[in-house]
Amino acid sequence: MKGHVDLLLLSTLRTGPLHGYGVVEKLRGLSEGAFDLAEGTVYPALYRLEAAGLLSSSWTKANGRRRRLYELTSRGRGELARERDEWQAFAHAVEVVVT
Repeated sequence: MKGHVDLLLLSTLRTGPLHGYGVVEKLRGLSEGAFDLAEGTVYPALYRLEAAGLLSSSWTKANGRRRRLYELTSRGRGELARERDEWQAFAHAVEVVVT
C-alpha cells in the first residue's frame, strides 16, 4: 500500500466532500474492509494533500461538533486522473506477467 495512499484518498473524495473520518469509513466500505486505514495515517496525508493544493478544506458544524470537510480541487482532479492512469498501466503490466 505504500505509495498508493494518495491515490486511494483522492479517489475516495472524487464524488464529493467528506470529513476525515468520513474518508476512512467510505474507503473501508468501498474496499469491503481491505483498506481500513488508521486515522493517524489518513489525517497527515489529508493535510499534506491540502498543502500541495490537491485538496481544499472548510469547517462545518454537525451535531454540535466542528468538522473539517475535504474536497478535491481542480488540480487534485488532474492529479487523480494522472495517478489513476499510472496505476492502470502498472496493474496491466503486473497482470501480463503473472498470468
